Amino acid sequence: MAAAALLALLAVPLLLLLLLLFGGARRLRRARSRPGGSRALPRGVRALVVTAHPDDESLFFAPALLGLRRAGAAPAVLCCSAGNYYNQGEIRKKELEQSCCVLGIPASDVTVIDHRDLPDNPAAEWDTHLLATIVLEHIEAKNINLVVTFDAGGVSGHTNHISLYSAVRYLHSERKLPEGCRVLVLESVNLLRKYISFLDVPISCLLPGDALFILSEEETEQAKRAMRCHRSQLLWFRRLYVLFSRYMVVNSLRLL
Repeated sequence: MAAAALLALLAVPLLLLLLLLFGGARRLRRARSRPGGSRALPRGVRALVVTAHPDDESLFFAPALLGLRRAGAAPAVLCCSAGNYYNQGEIRKKELEQSCCVLGIPASDVTVIDHRDLPDNPAAEWDTHLLATIVLEHIEAKNINLVVTFDAGGVSGHTNHISLYSAVRYLHSERKLPEGCRVLVLESVNLLRKYISFLDVPISCLLPGDALFILSEEETEQAKRAMRCHRSQLLWFRRLYVLFSRYMVVNSLRLL
């Protein structure tokens, strides 16, 4: 009886906290959907979002891609493998183009690297210098002044994601990037925050960071439509991810 009474007492403040988070998150998302609601970016941003596999752009970076477009930038996507782990590379390339189209990125701004030394494999650590060379070539060719990629945690801990961070960090630390080119890395969060969807919005707003992209409800549906283009990857656990992941709603990023 005492335990039941204690649980009942704890349930009330917990419910109130959830309601406050829910209401705050919805208000913040509506505010972000209005002009000027997102954190301002300087004019003339030419962004390159560097991903490891087809579907990373919608699973992890949709808020950044849509937020950059909302701010007047025209982001390009550089995907560093064809996602051929299950011999589906050609299918996944087409799915990537379809997904990017839904996100407002034309096929001309989508590049897939299909290099034998950069296999889609969670056990493969990609060569930092090879990857850095490839990324730098695209930065220079497209006159990029903002690079967006994974942080040291890779969001999911995938080795290929972390390899991207290592390569871009190398370019940054060795001062090989063009003058004025900045790097934003996508923040990896703990498991609880990762799967509370838009309830993470007020938390992300309160924590320090260098860039924050929050999607409106309409934009979140757009991100979900983009992910649904990756039909070959829509296994049950990815469907759950799309429903519950904060990365379908919010991206918090830090400068290197």
